[in-house]
Amino acid sequence: MTKPTTALRQRTIDLLNSRGVELTDIADLVLFLQKDYIADLTTELALSSVHTVLSKREVQNAVITGIQLDLAAEANQLLEPLQTIVERDEGLYGVDETMALSIVDIYGSIGFTNYGYIDRVKPGILKKLNAHEPGIIHTFLDDLVGAIAAAAAARLAHGDEGEEDSPFQ
Repeated sequence: MTKPTTALRQRTIDLLNSRGVELTDIADLVLFLQKDYIADLTTELALSSVHTVLSKREVQNAVITGIQLDLAAEANQLLEPLQTIVERDEGLYGVDETMALSIVDIYGSIGFTNYGYIDRVKPGILKKLNAHEPGIIHTFLDDLVGAIAAAAAARLAHGDEGEEDSPFQ
């Protein structure tokens, strides 16, 4: 029997994949954020950190909720004015960033700075998700993917071998 948390984690990954986001895309963002600070950082270590972040229930819940809201907006199923706000990804909306911050908060203040930076420069998959293509809405997804990467990078930055959640054990 599959554990509920394992099933929820897999559902989260499946939803990310269905929206065009592979975990290796997120690992690439982690490398972007930490390459100058961790000399022996590999894609495998970055990907492992992404997997650990995605194992957190609050992360799973945020991703599933955000993707559902993006899908509902694509299907024109949100009430106004929320439908228009989400369609336009209005800068002053902020709920998408608030959900993302709930993820980065897991690994402390470096998560916040990582997220702010990556959200501003939008490298890799974030540029694609933020392209605002007609009919495709990623208002929540781009911020959530950036937050997962920021949290995974912060987790690596906290690589204290004495920590229970250390990536270096």
